[in-house]
Amino acid sequence: MSTTDVKTEKSRKVREREALEYPHTAPEADGSVVQLADGLLWARMPMPGSLSHINVYLLEDHDGWWIVDTGLCSQEISNLWLKITETVFSEKPLKAVICTHFHYDHAGQARWLSEYFKVPVYMTHGEYFTMRVFFSRHQELGGSDQYRYYQKAGLEDSLIKDIFRVCSDDPFIIDGPSSFIRLSEGQTLNIGDRAWQIVIGNGHSPEHACLYSEQDKLLIAGDQLLPTISSNVLVTDIEPYGNPLAFWMDSLDRLDGLHRETLALPAHGLVFLNIHERTAQLRNHHIRQLEIIRKKMLRVSSATTYQVMGWLFRRQLSPMDQILAVGETLAHINWLIENKELTLKTDENGVNQYSII
Repeated sequence: MSTTDVKTEKSRKVREREALEYPHTAPEADGSVVQLADGLLWARMPMPGSLSHINVYLLEDHDGWWIVDTGLCSQEISNLWLKITETVFSEKPLKAVICTHFHYDHAGQARWLSEYFKVPVYMTHGEYFTMRVFFSRHQELGGSDQYRYYQKAGLEDSLIKDIFRVCSDDPFIIDGPSSFIRLSEGQTLNIGDRAWQIVIGNGHSPEHACLYSEQDKLLIAGDQLLPTISSNVLVTDIEPYGNPLAFWMDSLDRLDGLHRETLALPAHGLVFLNIHERTAQLRNHHIRQLEIIRKKMLRVSSATTYQVMGWLFRRQLSPMDQILAVGETLAHINWLIENKELTLKTDENGVNQYSII
């Protein structure tokens, strides 16, 4: 990326951040809470890496508390929940756990919370069973199907081995709770004096549950709407020819149907206003990525997934970043194939080659 391109990109990100409003200061990731509305508290759990935290939300009911998302599976996070129990939950007990989706920063403590406090876990059907499948797949890490997924993408054996090594060393892989209560699109959870409607999003995960209070214009958005980063939209080896980007774009359209003055409570970053501005920013991000592929494809006879990834991600990537980048690249490639802009052929080495139509 040229110096001019870097400056242009930074300037665009500054403009996007400034187009949103951030009415609340974040709590520290130490068991502290910030009140956002009556019966609605915001806490943070620490995470390693650039994200540094996940936001979790505490909802007060007449006879107890509900929590939305849990943090990673670690003793540190368990201790923070015990601290919150002694402070926030001292007069009324924890009543239920809601996981917006299966990713382990959101559901990592679900099993422990459920068993320790003897409370149910609420998730969508798609998220619960995807969590169980991913845990099972992790036990078979490095199998022939998983190897072929990366080999078809054009990755060298050494990089594939690095990816499997990093995955096998991941300390946060979870099995999840042994049972759940299903959340579904349009369902209403009456918690305290507030009605929360379940709004389902797709693309980042298979059946992501957001909670929307129309009366108070509040949206607990999980990873479906983040203020400063774009949620990873990726293809995996389980569904290598899927089109999650189409689902993601449709989900942004559904969020545009919510009230313009809605306060978004995201899983990462600050609570923010101007959700329709943010959905437009996210939509335009993917439109730009697709346009990069179109323009580059005009200059080559064919390209592999790994080569296209280099066009979209022009920085040094760790093995874990490579997993996300390969999946996100395939999401854009598969969208273009679905829309009959690219064609796919597999070469004599078993590597997928893409060409513009």
